Amino acid sequence: MTSLNMTDHYQIRTLQPGEIDTAVDWAAAEGWNPGIYDAKCFQSADPGGFLGGFIGDELIATISAVKYGQTFGFIGFYIVKAEYRGRGYGLKLWNAALASLGNRLVGLDGVFAQQENYQKSGFTFAYSNVRYQGVSQTYSKPDNAIVHLSEIPFAKLAEYDQQHFSEQRTAFLKSWINQPGTVALAITDNNQLTGYGVIRPCRAGYKIGPLFADNTALAERLFVQLQSAAAGNLVFLDVPSVNAGGIALAEAHGMTPVFQTARMYKNGMLQLPVANIFGVTSFELG
Repeated sequence: MTSLNMTDHYQIRTLQPGEIDTAVDWAAAEGWNPGIYDAKCFQSADPGGFLGGFIGDELIATISAVKYGQTFGFIGFYIVKAEYRGRGYGLKLWNAALASLGNRLVGLDGVFAQQENYQKSGFTFAYSNVRYQGVSQTYSKPDNAIVHLSEIPFAKLAEYDQQHFSEQRTAFLKSWINQPGTVALAITDNNQLTGYGVIRPCRAGYKIGPLFADNTALAERLFVQLQSAAAGNLVFLDVPSVNAGGIALAEAHGMTPVFQTARMYKNGMLQLPVANIFGVTSFELG
C-alpha cells in the first residue's frame, strides 16, 4: 500500500526500512527502550505493517499495525511528534492503521493514561504487563537441561511459540532469535520442548523476552541462565500481572517494577496461556 489517506498537505503511507529505524528511535526517545536491532526484526514481521504520517517530506507520526496470519493483528509505535500533537494528525493515522487490520482480533500494549481513548475505538482491557528492572548476576552452575535454541528444530520452536502467541510468526521469530548479541536458550524434558527464552541488547541494558515455559520452576531456570549473559548490566523483564509465578520470579531475583502497560483487545478477547508467559516478547509487537 502506497497511500491510505491524503489531504492537501497530509499523507499517510507505508514506511520504508530506513523510516522504520526512525520510528524505533522515536520509541527510544519516549523511554520505551527498544532493542538495538529491533527495527529489522519488526519489519520482517510484516513489511507493510508500519505506517507514517507525512507533511511534505517530513515524517510527523508513526504507528505499526502488524498482521499475524489471517486472524490477529497488533498495534504499536503510535507516536506523534510533539509539535504536531492535538491537531488530528495522529487520529487520522490511528484510524488508517485500524482499517488496515480489517476484522482481525487486534491487541495493543498502551500506556494507562490512554485507556479511555482506546476504549472509544472498541478496545477492552484484559490485564496489565509490568516491566521489572534488575541487575544481572552471574551463576556458574550449568543446567544440563538447557541448550542453545539453535539445537532445537525450528519447526518445533515455531509450534511451541504459536501456543503462547495464537498465530504463527515464523519470519519474525527467525529474525528475533538471531539478532547480534542475542542469547536464545531452550529447556527440554525427554526431548520435548518445555520452555524457551531470549535476551537481547537494548538501548539501556538487556531485555528478556519472550520467556515462555510450562511452569514457574522451568521459567526460573531459563531466567537464571539468560540473565547471566548480561554480565552485570541492567536486565528488564515484562511480566503479565495475572501471572503470579512470573511476578514472584522477578521479585525473588531482586527486580523492581518500573513501568506498566494496559494489554487491550478489539474484536474479541485473546485467550492466551498467561500462566506460562513469564516474559512478553515486545510491547510494540506483542
